Amino acid sequence: MAEYSFDVGCKVDAQELNNALDLARKEVANRFDFKGATADIKLDKDAIHLTTSDEMRMKQLIDVIQTKLLKRELNLKAFDWGEFETNVSGVFKCKVAVQSGLTQDQTKKITKMIKDSKIKVQSRIQGDAVRVTGKSKNDLQSVQKMIRDADLDFAAVFDNYR
Repeated sequence: MAEYSFDVGCKVDAQELNNALDLARKEVANRFDFKGATADIKLDKDAIHLTTSDEMRMKQLIDVIQTKLLKRELNLKAFDWGEFETNVSGVFKCKVAVQSGLTQDQTKKITKMIKDSKIKVQSRIQGDAVRVTGKSKNDLQSVQKMIRDADLDFAAVFDNYR
C-alpha cells in the first residue's frame, strides 16, 4: 500500500507579495490624504520597509497594505509588524518581517499537536518544515483540518503533496 505525505511550512508567495505591494503603492499615490506627503514602500529579501512623514499616515499605510495582502490571499500571520521608529527629522519608519519557514519552536508545536491527536500518521521535522506521512489520505486531510482549525499564532501552509 502506498504512503502519502505533505509538508507543513510557512512560505509567502513572492510574486503575490510583489503584486500586493505594487497595488498598495498605486493606491497611496492616488489618495488625497497622501498628497505631498512621504509614503515609501520598499521590499528586500526578508522584510518590507515602510517610511512616512507622520504616525497617522503610517497607520493608514499599514491598513492599505494589509487590505491588499488579504485580497491577494496572503496570510497576515506570516508578517511581523514592527514598532514605529522616528528620527530627528520626524520621519516614521516601520520594518515588517516576512516569515519564511517555521522556527524550531513552531515545528515542535505542530509535531506535538499531531502526536496528541492520535491520528495514525507520522510527523518529522525537516529543517524549517514538518513532513507528515500516512497510509490514508483521509488521515492526512484530518491533520490538515486540525492544523487549520487550531488558532496558531503563525501561518501554516501545506505543500509538496505526494
